[in-house]
Amino acid sequence: MLQTSQDPLFPGRVIVDLGAIAENLEVLRSFAPGVAQMAVVKADAYGHGLLPVAMAALQAGATWLGVAQLAEARALREGLDAAGIDRSAAPILAWVAPSGADWAGALEAGIDLSVSWTWVLAEICAAARVTGIRARIHVKIDTGMSRAGSTRADLPALVAAVRMAEEDGLIEVVGAWSHLSRGDDLSEDGRASTAAQVEVFEQGLRSFADAGIKPRIRHLSATSGILWHPEAHYDMVRAGIGMYGLSPDPLTARGAALGLRPAMTLRAPLTSVKVVEDGAPASYGGTWRAPGRRWLGLVPLGYADGILRAGSNGAPVLVEGRKAITTRVVGRICMDQFIVDLGAAEGEPGAPSARSGRAPARVGDTATLFGDPDRGAPSADEWAQAAGTINYEIVTRLGERVPRVHLSAAE
Repeated sequence: MLQTSQDPLFPGRVIVDLGAIAENLEVLRSFAPGVAQMAVVKADAYGHGLLPVAMAALQAGATWLGVAQLAEARALREGLDAAGIDRSAAPILAWVAPSGADWAGALEAGIDLSVSWTWVLAEICAAARVTGIRARIHVKIDTGMSRAGSTRADLPALVAAVRMAEEDGLIEVVGAWSHLSRGDDLSEDGRASTAAQVEVFEQGLRSFADAGIKPRIRHLSATSGILWHPEAHYDMVRAGIGMYGLSPDPLTARGAALGLRPAMTLRAPLTSVKVVEDGAPASYGGTWRAPGRRWLGLVPLGYADGILRAGSNGAPVLVEGRKAITTRVVGRICMDQFIVDLGAAEGEPGAPSARSGRAPARVGDTATLFGDPDRGAPSADEWAQAAGTINYEIVTRLGERVPRVHLSAAE
């Protein structure tokens, strides 16, 4: 077991099952056999822990690693170098950096770089001249997301600049890539949109070929493309949310139905168990009032830890006390804690907790917010539904002060 922690006394824990990461990659590989697999570990591996997850993914057969931010790519490379991982066995692609970024440092770290515009290429080429290191680039085509990527109007100029830089020995065109904006939308309109984006990608590839540019790796599909668009698999796919055991669209298919297992479980011990009277308000604003005498429990996690305040008055929680209690958040989620309803209390109004019947839970009992489906815990999907968001946000928003405990595949 490997634990990374800022504060060993912090009450909550994020348990990350690296065995689930490995299993999920294998499941995704079965949907896209015969192509390379990039493990996307951006945003601290979707909140699961950058270096432990990256190393588990490599051990499980992923042949590439992907992050968004260039700074995170550098941190990942430093960690892999320190662990003795050969750079040729762990190529890293980064795709977000501002003008004036430390491109020279990226080249020295052996980071592959995404190129969407001629200004990016010019800055990378300048770094290549200074360092004497030929840059490894992946040219990005905007197929319909309207974020990064060269549009069809701008692509000819970028292709010409890439060709010139290649001839000058400043760059190596490793990849051509893009991203599907509606890969998780299986409606007729959604499928038509994806088909149109694949065609734009194909047009971009033809522009490269016409200029004599031959990217070794073409990649378009993230998890939704892996699962539902085999025509978009090309030479490599990028395993993102699916690697962590979650579906890119639970309404289309939940993770379990796809054979995926959640890798993250979030737990904390109860720090208070007490009785409140009929009508007693819970938390700020009194947005929930007790419907009769109730046992309430206090969980020491809050929005400072990334627990979405939008989950107030409804997000599910499993409390494992004398018996398992499937309950929910009552009242507003606070900065550092929130309240759960533990059920009806006995006794006359005003009686102390000791004379209010047997408490359904005790201080120190475990409250599981999501994960660990074998124990009947709620899912990140359910938290997302309660908070009006998506499962991606539930896991990636968890704060750094919550310690991550990583379990190896054998544990």
